[in-house]
Amino acid sequence: MIRGIWNRETVALILVASALPVVAAWLWDEGVPGAGRLVFVVVLGGFWQALFTIIRAQPPSAMGAISALAMAMLAPDVGPLQFALGISFGFVFGELVFGGWGRSVLNPAVVAVMFLGFSFPAAAWPSLAIQVGWATIPAAVLLLIFGVMPWRVLAGALIVLIAGGGFSLDLVTSAAAFALVFLVCDPATSASTPAGRWLYGAVFGALIALFTVAWDAAPVQIAVAAALLTSLVGPLLDEMSIAVWRAARRYRHG
Repeated sequence: MIRGIWNRETVALILVASALPVVAAWLWDEGVPGAGRLVFVVVLGGFWQALFTIIRAQPPSAMGAISALAMAMLAPDVGPLQFALGISFGFVFGELVFGGWGRSVLNPAVVAVMFLGFSFPAAAWPSLAIQVGWATIPAAVLLLIFGVMPWRVLAGALIVLIAGGGFSLDLVTSAAAFALVFLVCDPATSASTPAGRWLYGAVFGALIALFTVAWDAAPVQIAVAAALLTSLVGPLLDEMSIAVWRAARRYRHG
């Protein structure tokens, strides 16, 4: 990531700006119900962020807006009470108890959506319009230009998807595209080492291709489940990368 004027909140604001085309495309398709759903998540997530930041005397993070958008877009269709429970679980146990954005292993949106999916398996999953997938392209370009997105993660995922034949318009350009850009390529929760990032993206691409063939599930469910499993294996990939680097260093220097 580019150094100098950049800090955590600068990165968060760029992520929010990059998501604006996605927000516009999604709201154009969802209309007033989608807007109400997003406002509900923003208000409830903002409450939990405000509570924790007051207790810890820390400033709130704009990254909560991205998490709120992902929850509103990807969460299964459940009742208001269940939805509020899932949002609270995601923000609190997925991020805030670890100290906020940049200090947790999992993305809070992934935690919230999968919590609702596991808790209410009969709930219907949303279907994202193809325009939402296309809107992730300018978002990804902006993040790459500013050095916010770990490009190795993106490249690793795309290479595996294209090689595996999983890069189909009806799936990847909507649910999986959004999950890849905003959940898997989250600079705070993705792998940290260069080799680990290549493997991290490759794991996500492989899971998308595998689930598409072997799992009869909704595209959003496939994308978020792949993002969850990829996030869980991320620390292991970094450890493997560091172990290989140390072994190579010992071999070269004795």
